Amino acid sequence: MTILEQLEQDYARFPENQSFELYAEDVYFKDPLNQFQGVAKYREMIGFIQKWFINTRMEVYSIDQQDNAINTRWTLYWQAPFPWKPQMAITGRSEMKLNAEGLICSHIDYWDCSRLAVFKQLFFPVSSSSL
Repeated sequence: MTILEQLEQDYARFPENQSFELYAEDVYFKDPLNQFQGVAKYREMIGFIQKWFINTRMEVYSIDQQDNAINTRWTLYWQAPFPWKPQMAITGRSEMKLNAEGLICSHIDYWDCSRLAVFKQLFFPVSSSSL
């Protein structure tokens, strides 16, 4: 199975049963809220999403590879763990780089919205018709 096929499967079941073996031990991760190094921290971040987000799913629009670069476009949907369980969504893209061993050594996520726009969804949730 190719790394693209494995990533497609990971996205389809996100955040459950992710293939952490695809990542280098010292993988660099960055998104608008986090920046860290190490697959253990990446595993912790996914564990946080699993524990606290409700009905999480990821819709992938594209995934492609050019040499040692993998690019994806996606929307992440979930319900926040508040009594009113607001529907939330972030659309964005990921840029991943592979090292010489073919492992992901860099994973940078870019959101198509601001952090403030995501926070506002707690009080003005995404309409359920868009989910």
